[in-house]
Amino acid sequence: MPETCEEQIRDMYNLTLKWTQQLERSRIAQYTELLNRPWRLIWLNILSGTARGVGIAVGFTFFAATIIYVLQVLGALNLPIIGDYIADIVRIVQRQLELNTY
Repeated sequence: MPETCEEQIRDMYNLTLKWTQQLERSRIAQYTELLNRPWRLIWLNILSGTARGVGIAVGFTFFAATIIYVLQVLGALNLPIIGDYIADIVRIVQRQLELNTY
């Protein structure tokens, strides 16, 4: 069934409107503006890299502290084989902490 000229124009308008809405959602204008200002791009990358590094360091510290705490609790239970192994790990970690004075 051939479409009328008005229907084709309406379909093209709807398609163009859909494309413009998708481009607005993708923020392509802000991205191109950022690419035209290289010092701002460098500054934003430095900030995001620093924040990511600090976040990883803090997260790993909490994770390691939790693991060490759980190992200490399990070591206090005096489980036959696991207890000795965990106690050795805790002793090694505590020695390392005592040796590393900054």
